[in-house]
Amino acid sequence: MKEFLEFIVKHLVDHPESVTVELEEKDNKRIFKLKVANGEIGKVIGKRGKTAGALRVLLKAISAKEGKRAVLDIIG
Repeated sequence: MKEFLEFIVKHLVDHPESVTVELEEKDNKRIFKLKVANGEIGKVIGKRGKTAGALRVLLKAISAKEGKRAVLDIIG
């Protein structure tokens, strides 16, 4: 899933080399820490947070199949 998230976000931004994803697993939770360049954070969040919301929905749906929760932290 880490690679999936990284693939999608790299295609949203102008500087894909600045995109990194760290995965931290605690108990029943997966925490995805998505780092992008400061100027790119708006593209990842999207208008009214719609893009970030869609990314969260996808991560939660995939994690739910494995009985886990997903959290997406976007860091600029």
